[in-house]
Amino acid sequence: MSHLERIIRPRRAWFSIDWRRLLQYRDLLWTLVRRDFVARYQQTILGPAWFVIQPLVASLAFTAVFGRALHTSTDQVNPFLFYLCGMLPWGFFSNILSNAGNTFQANAAVFTKVYFPRLIVPCAVVIGCLAPLALQLVVFLAFYLPAVAGGHTAGPDWTLLALLPLVTLQLSLLGLGTSLLTSGFSAKYRDLQHALPFLVQIWLFVTPVIYPVSQLGPRARVLAGFNPLTPLVESFRRAFFGTGTVTPVLMGMSLAGTLLLLAAGLYSFQRAERTFADTV
Repeated sequence: MSHLERIIRPRRAWFSIDWRRLLQYRDLLWTLVRRDFVARYQQTILGPAWFVIQPLVASLAFTAVFGRALHTSTDQVNPFLFYLCGMLPWGFFSNILSNAGNTFQANAAVFTKVYFPRLIVPCAVVIGCLAPLALQLVVFLAFYLPAVAGGHTAGPDWTLLALLPLVTLQLSLLGLGTSLLTSGFSAKYRDLQHALPFLVQIWLFVTPVIYPVSQLGPRARVLAGFNPLTPLVESFRRAFFGTGTVTPVLMGMSLAGTLLLLAAGLYSFQRAERTFADTV
């Protein structure tokens, strides 16, 4: 009597992506996207409205503190629109990092019982975060379009506006790479799990969300160029208002930093994946 045997061996390489296996589990990917969206707001009163309330409240607070009290420059753009526009890319990135930056601990109960490509979980978070970004963009346009029509703010840079999908794609890869990197490290070092919210807050203030790059000194501009988020946030403002420091050099540095973080994140994540059951 013949029988079939299947031998499962771990991958020897720490830097390899089984694209065929990921495609086989695409139904699971969309199930996780829906699960994350529903689970996050199913027991709340306002539900998905929180997607809109959070950036609005933050933008109003920035307008009151930095725009009115501290008179921080906004490149002659309406302060509320300036901050609301900056919150679009920042909110998308921070949502990815906050929800996928601790993948192993958050999904340990599932990972230790069922096999599927672990990379699907952070990828599902990235895709799921596109929905809040779309809602926030609609709210931003509700304030932006009347302001442009009334001549209260500058119009868009149509060339860069057409390239915003590519900027969003880079934001997605940057968020994915950073969350993979933090997930890999937090699987072994639990301190990072508690430090991650503080790191996100620090990253907010070193990213030009509440100030334009044009107001920085020469040395500060050089340092800002090493932050991959800097030209991406400025690109959103340049696309909608025609103002913002976006140069080929900054975009090249940002793309290089994004690819470096993505490669380091994949390496760290797949290395931790081999032994996480013993450390989580």
